Amino acid sequence: MKQSPYNQAAAGNIPQPIRNDGTGWWDLGPRDVLRDQENPDMLVPPATDAGTIPNLKFSFSDTYMQLNHGGWSREVTVRQLPIATTLAGVNMALTPGGVRELHWHQQAEWSIMLVGRARITAVDQNGRNFIADIGVGDLWYFPPGIPHSIQGLEEGCEFLLVFDDGSFSDLNTLSISDWFAHTPKDVLSANFGVPESAFACIPDHQLYIFQGEIPGPLEAQEVPDPYGTVPLNFSHRLLAQKLLNFPGGTVRIVDSTNCPISTRVAAALVEIKPGGMREMHWHPNNDEWQYYISGTGRMTVFAPNGTARTFDYRAGDVGYVPFAFGHYIQNTGDQSLWFLEMFKSDRFEDVSLNQWMALTPRQLVQENLNAGPELLNALRKEKWPVVKYPGFSYYPRTNRPF
Repeated sequence: MKQSPYNQAAAGNIPQPIRNDGTGWWDLGPRDVLRDQENPDMLVPPATDAGTIPNLKFSFSDTYMQLNHGGWSREVTVRQLPIATTLAGVNMALTPGGVRELHWHQQAEWSIMLVGRARITAVDQNGRNFIADIGVGDLWYFPPGIPHSIQGLEEGCEFLLVFDDGSFSDLNTLSISDWFAHTPKDVLSANFGVPESAFACIPDHQLYIFQGEIPGPLEAQEVPDPYGTVPLNFSHRLLAQKLLNFPGGTVRIVDSTNCPISTRVAAALVEIKPGGMREMHWHPNNDEWQYYISGTGRMTVFAPNGTARTFDYRAGDVGYVPFAFGHYIQNTGDQSLWFLEMFKSDRFEDVSLNQWMALTPRQLVQENLNAGPELLNALRKEKWPVVKYPGFSYYPRTNRPF
């Protein structure tokens, strides 16, 4: 005899929108159970969630994949995540020898290498060139209008690109092949001082990504420049930075203070260890755009007028927090949660709830919250961006009955 839906749910086979206090009821209609399992805090929101905060999550797995000979790309912009107005992200991969063609943008480009290696090139407005090889954990930053290229090395590569405009699309850039294709050959001839026949085989459309030959050693491709090299390095070795260690994890911050060229995008690479938590805080300078690299976590965002909402995140997801909204992030798995916090700003800035309270007159805090000495004595004047207290760690929802 077929088991009833009630018995299946009771046996723990199917999660149900029912809290431990009995609120909610069975969902017996059409549903995507796998999706519900990935989003337990949307199926069963914490009782403290309330109001109509807009969606603050979108997965790269749910967006269009642009496939080319030489690699692929996909993007998350305001078209996919309407709240994300300050920054847009592009996830891209290049084959060995695959080329993101010579091009430039109206926006600043910030990027981190996730897998493999690539060679990047650029030339600034004063004719000074830059050629470098980029590995896992390395960053690059190109200011608006600076022409550049990216090419996969022997093992190919995958990376995240971030642009300082939520409406940006990487399919709408200024490319050398596109310009040549839309310029009369007699104009090209006059510009370069060669016969029109020299342009007989140029592409008739934008290449975007194409398959090229794997480039040789860096020294063999260096181009002597009479004007010298760029004065500010376009790349930065993030993983070579000194770690900021805290009880709950680690933080690496990169902005214009340690990568001077990066004047429009600031970031932090955060690790939250199992049982750890990105402390309750907010950012006083701009919205936060997040990219989740590995692990699983959940974030609750607090907004004015008693509104709050919780979202679950995993590798490949984009998260977003509007300017100055309070939030925290908990590791919900048994491995470290790694993610990027990114801002349209030249500086990384955050305000710690704990530190603010510790540096405010004690009586004022006590009267405001009706708090006793147990809390007041535990406040810290030093900022710990990632916290973990033995005996007070997050208890994963996966170990609770639905």
